Amino acid sequence: MTDPFRPLKDAFSRFGTGVTIASCLSREGAPVGLTVNSFTSVSLEPPLVQWCIAKRSALFDDFMAASHYGISVLGAEQRHLSTYYATPMQHAIDSQHLDHGYDGTPLLLERLAGFDCELVNAIEAGDHVILLAQIIAFDSREGAPLIYVNRAYQELK
Repeated sequence: MTDPFRPLKDAFSRFGTGVTIASCLSREGAPVGLTVNSFTSVSLEPPLVQWCIAKRSALFDDFMAASHYGISVLGAEQRHLSTYYATPMQHAIDSQHLDHGYDGTPLLLERLAGFDCELVNAIEAGDHVILLAQIIAFDSREGAPLIYVNRAYQELK
C-alpha cells in the first residue's frame, strides 16, 4: 500500500533535528519515555520549550495526565536509546538509565542535556498535540549531539 503522505514526509526529512527522549511518570507512576525529534526552544524569558506528541501514541494519555515531563537530549553515542524508545511498546525506562529531576520527573542518566519541565499548555494541532512547558531546571555536558536527517542518524564531529 502506498503511503499518501510519503512526499510530504520526504520533504520534512530534509530538515535535520536533534534527537531527544521525552519522559514522564505514567498514570500508574512508572517512568516512561519515547523518542522525539520535534523538540524546540520557544522563549528565554520565561524559559519555554515545546514538543509534539501524536494522538495515536501509546503514551498520549500518560503525557496528557502529567503536570511535569523531562526532555533528555541524546549524544551521538546514544543511538541505541533513540532506537529503543522509538520502538512501539518499548517505553518503560530501565532503572540503569534512570535519573530524576524536579518532583521525581524521569530523565535519562547519560544525557547530553536535560530539561525538567512543567506543562503550561497543550495545544491541539491536527493529529498531534503541542506540549508547551516552562523549564524548571536544566543541565548539559560537552559532547556531540545525535542528529536525524533524511530518515537516518548522523553524527556531528
